Amino acid sequence: MKLKIVLIGASTGGPGHLKKILSAISTTYTGAIVIAQHMNATFIPSFISQFQNELSLPVHAVDQRMSLKQSNIYICPQNCHLIRGDFSPSIEPVKEGETPYNPSIDTLFSSSVAQIKDTEILAVLLTGIGHDGANGLSELQKNGATCIAESEKSAIVFGMPKRAVEINPNIVALALDDIIQTIKKFGES
Repeated sequence: MKLKIVLIGASTGGPGHLKKILSAISTTYTGAIVIAQHMNATFIPSFISQFQNELSLPVHAVDQRMSLKQSNIYICPQNCHLIRGDFSPSIEPVKEGETPYNPSIDTLFSSSVAQIKDTEILAVLLTGIGHDGANGLSELQKNGATCIAESEKSAIVFGMPKRAVEINPNIVALALDDIIQTIKKFGES
């Protein structure tokens, strides 16, 4: 059975949306969840610590190469790549040229394209200013991943998701509550 991976990218307004999404996930969830939330590096440890204390699933900071395990949440403190691992896909922090965002959603999404044939991927681009994640989400969709952009109805800032549906009209736009239901259904056994 293929590992199910949920990739989530978010920026302005993302922490509250992520808390709502992750709080709805049960301990029987079978997917691995990987998050790239734009945030100043000094705030990321407390952001991760808060989720570790509040959520029922294990939450990890990606600070070294790690094999993805089902029913675990991984948060990227810096740019991360999804790569082929020994037994299951792995994630690792990467040093790249300067990117305007930390961590870069496009970097995470684009690196995940190579994993589509071995995994089931659901990629979600949430609220945020700018366009980070739009190109990567489009690449994933064109290669067979299920891709969702948050709709204007629930996005605090309809920048990144708007750009995603502009460049690829095959990307579905959903409100946050519908995104939560889609993520929950994706990881049901």
